[in-house]
Amino acid sequence: MSSDPNATSKNARRTPQQQRGALRMQTMLAAAAEVIGEAGYDAATMTEIAARSASSIGAVYQYFPNKDAIVRALRAQYGDEMERLWDGLIAEADQLSVLELSERIIDLMVGFATERPAYFAVLNASLNYRRDADARHRLRERFGRAFQQKQPALSDEQALRLANVALQVVKSLNPLLSQADVAERAQLVAEFKLVLSGYLSSRLSLD
Repeated sequence: MSSDPNATSKNARRTPQQQRGALRMQTMLAAAAEVIGEAGYDAATMTEIAARSASSIGAVYQYFPNKDAIVRALRAQYGDEMERLWDGLIAEADQLSVLELSERIIDLMVGFATERPAYFAVLNASLNYRRDADARHRLRERFGRAFQQKQPALSDEQALRLANVALQVVKSLNPLLSQADVAERAQLVAEFKLVLSGYLSSRLSLD
């Protein structure tokens, strides 16, 4: 079968254009995260995001029709980044004690939010957005398997329930951290480590 040389040429030309487009979009998202982190979701404007990313306002609207679309894209990006970090921690879980694992779970989430100043503003924005249910379930299954390594007597159902509870504990820390000053955040983190380590220790005990 003969191939169309013109089609091959077109495909070759598309690749750098797509790469440039993806890079431009990431630049805009990075700028949006800075603006939202500084001004908050409500006060952030598309005009400031365009200026911060050295883009025309028209170029920004090409990629994102409104501010909500930018925030949804940031939420999706944060979700993907967090998932990769969780995967790394789960891979190390069998080498950690229950106490170490509990503390690492809390530290990972807190570190992620601290390193991304827009995280809480993006998370708290009033949007009709939920992360893919299958992705959430896969994460809980992976944590469940990690817990079964600690306590082989756990059934799949029990392990999944533990994972749901543990991750809900972690999730519940977010709104408290978003409203706390630096000193209070440290105290909250310490309290939640006690809660999570106490819960997991009682459920994963080999006695």
